[in-house]
Amino acid sequence: MTSTEIDITAELVRDLLRDQHPDLAGLPVRLGARGWDNQLWRVGDELAVRLPWATSSADALLRKEHAWVPALAPGLPLPVPVPQRLGEPSERFPRPWIVTTWVPGTPADRAPATRAAEAAESLAAFLTALHRPAPEGAPVGRGRGGPPADHVDGFAGQFASAVESGLIPDPDAVRAVWEDAVGAPGWAGPAVWLHADLHSANVLTEDGTFCGVIDFGDLCAGDPACDLAAAWLLLPDGAVDRFYDAYRPTADPATRRRARGWAVLKALACLHIGEAGVHGRPGGKRTWGPPADAALRRLVATARR
Repeated sequence: MTSTEIDITAELVRDLLRDQHPDLAGLPVRLGARGWDNQLWRVGDELAVRLPWATSSADALLRKEHAWVPALAPGLPLPVPVPQRLGEPSERFPRPWIVTTWVPGTPADRAPATRAAEAAESLAAFLTALHRPAPEGAPVGRGRGGPPADHVDGFAGQFASAVESGLIPDPDAVRAVWEDAVGAPGWAGPAVWLHADLHSANVLTEDGTFCGVIDFGDLCAGDPACDLAAAWLLLPDGAVDRFYDAYRPTADPATRRRARGWAVLKALACLHIGEAGVHGRPGGKRTWGPPADAALRRLVATARR
C-alpha cells in the first residue's frame, strides 16, 4: 500500500496517537517533510511521527530503526532521531509507524555546508563513531555495504539515463571513476555499522556546518566505503582531504577508491530522483539534483588523484 492509497493528514496522525499512544495525542501536529519512503509529522516541539507512504519496503525499515538506533545514538557526536514508540498496523492505518525525537536543522540539499573545515571534521567524527564493528545479527543492507562491483548493472542503467538526459558533466571521466572503484581491492576488515544513505537530504545543517543526521532506514553492516562516499556528496569543494585526515582509522587507498565509486552511484541516483521530482513522482525532490551534480564535478576534477 502506497501514498496513492492512504491520505495522511494531521487528523490521521492525531487519531493514531489517540489510539495507541494517548499521552501524546494532545500535542500539536504539523507536517515536517515528505521523503522518498516516509512522511514526517512533528508532534509538539520535541517529537515526530514517521509513517511509510510511497514505497512498500518502508515498513521493515521503520521496524529496523526502532530495534537498533536507540542503542547506537548515545555514542554518536551529532543528534539523530531516536525512536521512542512503535505504532502497529491497525484498521485506521494498515502499516507500522514510529515516534522519534525531532532533530532541528535544515537538510543539506536546501542549505549546503559552507564552512569546509568544520563540516569535514564534524562528518569525520560522526563516521568514526558510527563505524565500529557491528554485532552478529546486525541487519544486512539493501544492496549496500558490499563491493561496488555488485552494482554494475545499476550503474549502467542510471549512467545511460543520465547521459541521455544531459545530466553528466563529463561522461568518460565519470565512467573512469566508477571503473576504478569496481577494480579496487575489496574490504578485508570487519563489517562495521553503516548509515548507508548519507546524501544531502539526510544530513542537517546550521550555520554552515552539520548539526544532525536523519533517516536510518538503510542502517546495516558492511564496508565503510559506502558511507565515506558522503565526503564527496556533502562537503564543499576542497574539503575531502581534511575529512580523511580526521577520520579514524585512516582509510587505505583501496577504500578511498571504493568510496569514490559509491559517491558516483549515489550521485546518479539523486540526479534521477531530482528529475523524477520535476515530473511529480511521490517523494521526488528537485533539490536533490544540484548537490549530486556538484559531487560529480568534484569527482571528475580529481579523477587522477
